[in-house]
Amino acid sequence: MKALDGLRATMRRDRVFDVVNHGRRPVRPGELDTRHGPILYLEEVTVSFDGFKALNDLTLYIDDGELRCIIGPNGAGKTTMMDVITGKTRPDTGTVYFGQTLDLTRMSEHEIAGAGIGRKFQKPTVFPEHSVFENLELAMQADKRVWPTLVARLSGEQGDRIDEVMHTIMLTEHGPTRAAQLSHGQKQWLEIGMLLMQNPRLLLVDEPVAGMTHQEIERTAELLNGLAGKHSVVVVEHDMEFVRSIARTVTVLHEGHVLAEGDMDEVQNHPRVIEVYLGE
Repeated sequence: MKALDGLRATMRRDRVFDVVNHGRRPVRPGELDTRHGPILYLEEVTVSFDGFKALNDLTLYIDDGELRCIIGPNGAGKTTMMDVITGKTRPDTGTVYFGQTLDLTRMSEHEIAGAGIGRKFQKPTVFPEHSVFENLELAMQADKRVWPTLVARLSGEQGDRIDEVMHTIMLTEHGPTRAAQLSHGQKQWLEIGMLLMQNPRLLLVDEPVAGMTHQEIERTAELLNGLAGKHSVVVVEHDMEFVRSIARTVTVLHEGHVLAEGDMDEVQNHPRVIEVYLGE
């Protein structure tokens, strides 16, 4: 395992080359390269707040196109982990890479979002007085300065993209509906759709099914399963039935580091996981 980790680190930090027309070209600055390993690396990351280690030598790898569930008791470091990935919090030590070339610890929150990392918080943040269609239009990648926004006309391609996302998030019939009139679950889907409009490669989703009905939970599982492969998806969740319905690999955090990792059966039968989390 240490040899494999060292190989990954070497591949990530070395200059990466493409074979093009029987020649080689360097990866362009800012280009995301995932051909030689995972899309996200956290290696030996520590974050302290007033002497308390929210993350303690955390090492975690997420593969390109993977759907990963992160679970753990309150205070395990789940939120801090997402804060580090999105640039909200800077680690005291450790490395955080997006692909092999993008060092997230040297990028601003805005730069990280622009590089292809989207984050959905637990409470949906949509524009309640705007329609579903308008929310997605506002979230689209475009020049957000005031004048271009006022005079911009929606192209056919952009309209098609909004229609595609509305279908993905199961809100096609609600395009003209004000977001304020949606159910809680539908607002959650709309916020995921707003992230999808920005074409992220990695989605961080925080407790997506909290407060949902049973039917909404089932449809959310379908949605996230459908996104995997096209996107890398990291889901932080406490609902174990929901986690089982979507999980390929589950990572358990405890006291700021990885306690266990594997499929759901392996994790649920792990003695330490039962002791510190599932036995609560």
